[in-house]
Amino acid sequence: MIALIGNRPALQIGRHQVIDYDTGWIDDALRRAARAADHEDFPFVDDIRSGVVQYLETRCPLKLLAIEDLYDRMRRMLVKIGCGRIAENLTPLAPPVTVSLVRAAMEAGNGFELAFFEMLRAELADLRAAGAEEIRFTDLRESAMILRGAGKWNKSCQSLLDEIEAFLRNWDREEPPQADEARFLAGIAQ
Repeated sequence: MIALIGNRPALQIGRHQVIDYDTGWIDDALRRAARAADHEDFPFVDDIRSGVVQYLETRCPLKLLAIEDLYDRMRRMLVKIGCGRIAENLTPLAPPVTVSLVRAAMEAGNGFELAFFEMLRAELADLRAAGAEEIRFTDLRESAMILRGAGKWNKSCQSLLDEIEAFLRNWDREEPPQADEARFLAGIAQ
């Protein structure tokens, strides 16, 4: 059985699911929408976030909620309270997402680093399109070993690990989601 934090449903972001999340990203999304609608002084961010959290914890019947569906509901709520311009400018912003690179490495297979990098590029683009700006990566060493077909760590694995890390750092610079607001983290947990 999965224990959900505060009885909130898991959020579907792209093909990833986020279970343990705080709600600060809701504030950020609302503030961005208010700024875009020329309402810098929008005073109801905390109230709306509280309403969204209450919905997630007590009224949402789903165990898995697509981030797009949550934002559709938020837009309807904003329109209902007379904040249509803010609703029009509300774009999805996801909570931080953790991505294990093992699946992409296994799908690419031993010796197919180019396929791995292309799958990773596509997955990161999908996450960005779904509103993910803060992405953390795990299992980089394991992925390098899978791609090299190595039973234990060696120089070839280290070389590939260095390439993977460089790719993750540089990818963020290639395609920023919103120029000055990107918070893309190559958090490496090995």
